Amino acid sequence: MFAWLDWRSRGDVRGAARYNNHRMAARLYPAPSGPELIDLRQLSARDLQPLLLEEIAGWSSIFDWDFTKSADLVRRFVDLHALTGHALVEHGEAIAYLYFVLEDYKGLVGDLYVRRDRRQRRYEDYLLQTGVDAIREQPQISRVESQVLMLDFEPARELPYSDHASAYERNYMRAELATADLRQTPMRERVSFERWNDAFHDAAAEVIAQAYSGHVDGRINDQYKSAAGARRFLYNIVQFPGCGTFFRPASFAAFERDGTLCGISLASLISTECGHITQICVAPTVRGKGVGHELLRRSMASMKDVGCRGCSLTVTAINRDAVALYEKVGFRTIRRFSAYAWDWTA
Repeated sequence: MFAWLDWRSRGDVRGAARYNNHRMAARLYPAPSGPELIDLRQLSARDLQPLLLEEIAGWSSIFDWDFTKSADLVRRFVDLHALTGHALVEHGEAIAYLYFVLEDYKGLVGDLYVRRDRRQRRYEDYLLQTGVDAIREQPQISRVESQVLMLDFEPARELPYSDHASAYERNYMRAELATADLRQTPMRERVSFERWNDAFHDAAAEVIAQAYSGHVDGRINDQYKSAAGARRFLYNIVQFPGCGTFFRPASFAAFERDGTLCGISLASLISTECGHITQICVAPTVRGKGVGHELLRRSMASMKDVGCRGCSLTVTAINRDAVALYEKVGFRTIRRFSAYAWDWTA
């Protein structure tokens, strides 16, 4: 959901060390009067503690998501003076922050949060512009991606670098497992299912690249466009807590009669009583034959078996077939949010 913080797989998070010293591009949003913009590397975890505690409570109340592990990583990297981004500080208190990480040719906005009693669109816009400016200054960067669930949904938000920016409406959906329709339905293809095994990694990456070829989600997360990118995506969701803690018992792969992997449903636990579908897709060869529904049903049933009350997922709003499938099973949209992408390669 947001960028993973890790030395090994995300590139050098110190890569933007000079962004506070250069001359910024002309600003769409001027600095708001009042709060001071502070480099996160000038702060300590203690400075962000009240803000992080409020954010943890917000994730729990809105999404039933335990944000503690992600907040712990933010604290760790702030205390290492290695987290790139900014905070807005007012009267000695942090009221908002944004961090980002760099990965090869692109930057990822990891999180943006504004304290409830100070939440104003101008603060969100200012931090977003400041973050994209800082990422853009890095010479190797040609792309920026952002999916921030706690950022207020504003379809008319004017984005910095608008000539290179795209916005996509996404739904955060949740199903109550006690009332979800988990009945097995006939499939129009002979397919077998196995619980996730790391040996499936490369074949699953190929399926992701095939499934998202020409798909809108490939414009939101360009890792979906290639098997190499999909392999990195899979590694991240299995190893790091950006989308919860990977949960193997509720993660499945589907196989055609000749043994070819043709679909996956990967799951995580985001709290003790709620699971999350981190990725679900099927190969074009079995699309529309009930394989995706059965993968989803198995993941949800497995979550229910271990005591989860709910299951959540995210979906791009214009992917109407997927939205209809999820609603049929029992999912309802509980929050809308925007995915943003900036691309300077076109």
